[in-house]
Parts: sequence; structure tokens; C-alpha cells
Amino acid sequence: MNIQKYMAFIKVVELGSFTKAAQSLDYTQSGISRMINDLETEWGVSLFERGRAGINLTSDGLKLLPQLKRICNEHEILTTQIEDLHDMQSGMIRIGTFSSVASHWLPNIIRMFKKDYPKIDFELLLGDYTEIESWILNGRVDFGFVRLPSKTELETMFLEKDRLLVVIPQNHPLADCEKFPINDLLNSPFMLLEKGAKAEISEIFEMHHISPQVNFTTWDDYAIMSMVENGLGISILPELILQRIPHKIVAKELEVPAFRNIGIATREQKSLSLASKRFLEYLSYRNRE
Repeated sequence: MNIQKYMAFIKVVELGSFTKAAQSLDYTQSGISRMINDLETEWGVSLFERGRAGINLTSDGLKLLPQLKRICNEHEILTTQIEDLHDMQSGMIRIGTFSSVASHWLPNIIRMFKKDYPKIDFELLLGDYTEIESWILNGRVDFGFVRLPSKTELETMFLEKDRLLVVIPQNHPLADCEKFPINDLLNSPFMLLEKGAKAEISEIFEMHHISPQVNFTTWDDYAIMSMVENGLGISILPELILQRIPHKIVAKELEVPAFRNIGIATREQKSLSLASKRFLEYLSYRNRE
């Protein structure tokens, strides 16, 4: 490799001897001479003047020396960074996620991961299901949390089933019911949570052939909770986002239970960085306090 020839050239300059350079780099003298001759032939210049008194740089060699030193220094930095990546001493993990996972899973997962790998940094991109899939496919993130099934081009891993619950104000007539009747979704203004093209709540409506009066649509879970708390309507939200909520609302399971499947998606898991692969091993910490 040329970098080895550059290093040989610099070492000869530093030590003023082919023999000493060979000993320092663990080469034979003829090996060092051959590398220098290769450079001179490739570049069409003479690098050293050889005489009885020893060797000296030519004017061409003197002119090239600073740039070759910079190249070798940059190569050393690159080598160190690569070693750090394999030793998990540096790196960046980019994750696509939606709000409930970002709020209730990722903090503990990242906290546990950082205990073992404190020098790994994170970048979180918050979006809806469709955006996250797009970020994974175009390489904007290393992997993402998605609703399954996702696009067929992605490799996925199932994590868990998340119940979809009806959320109502505390003073709602059905606040004390055991399970919320499907048809009663028609009796109040509805706040629709839409996360991209894959709308699991709309699928519930289609399955039961109902059309609630949708007064408000957003992909912000917390905005919907606030609207419900203020008596502006009812909604259906994932159970995950309803953990440790500050809002005064009541969550009820539907009489026909509904779920969403949450998973991890990647373009190709085997091509993930070492840091990302290691992070996936910490997903079990998502439900631990």
C-alpha cells in the first residue's frame, strides 16, 4: 500500500538511514530501498541524494515531505478512530421513533446502554410511521421503531403488542364502565390520532363499519389528551403513551380489544454499525424502571 511507502520515506528522513528505518519499521533494508524506488519511479522524481557521507533529501523530496507527513498523520487518526469504533469508544446511533417510544422506552434503554458505553452519542428523529420508514430506507437513521407490518423492503423484529384504549373525560357518562362499547364512539366528538398513512384507529372504524364525528386530527398524542381532558371529545390512544400521564382522563379498553404491533425496522440488520447492533441487545430494558 502507498501509505506504507510514505511511512518508509518519512522514517528514512527522520533517521537519516535506510538501515535504521528498516530496523524501526521491521523491514529489511532492501525492502525499504524498494519502496523508496517505487515512489521515485511512480512520481518521476528523485527523493534522496545518495553519497559516501550518507543520504540527503533532494529539493523535490523536501517539497513533498510536509504533505506526506500530513497524509501519514491523517492515516494514523483514521486508524485510531476505526479502533475506537470497534472498542465502542466513539460513534453515533441515529434512531427514528414516535412519541410514545421516545417518552417511555428510550430513556431507560439509553440510560442502561450509556452505563456500558458512555462515549456513544445519540440522535433521535421524531416522526410518524411513514416518515420513520422513509428515514430508514434513505439512510437518514440507522434503524427505527415502527408499526408492524411495515414496508416489505425493511427487515423487522417484533417487540410487543400495544393495546389501543378509548380515552374519555373523567365526567363522561361511561367513565365507570368495564369496557367501552364500540357504538358509543359515535356519541361524542372524536379526536383522531393519525400517524402517517398507517392509521390503526381508522382501521378500527372500518372493521366495525362506523363513522365517528371527527372534530380534530393530529399526530400529537399529548395534544389529544389535553383536548379530551377539557371535554372537547373522546379518542383512542395507544396504552404506551398513557403511562404516567399528567392529564385528568380515563382510559378504557374497547369491548372488542384492539392493538398495534410495535417493532424495530432496519434496511439490513447485518450492515448495522457495531454500536447499533449492540444497542439492539438493550431493548429488553424498555420496560424496566
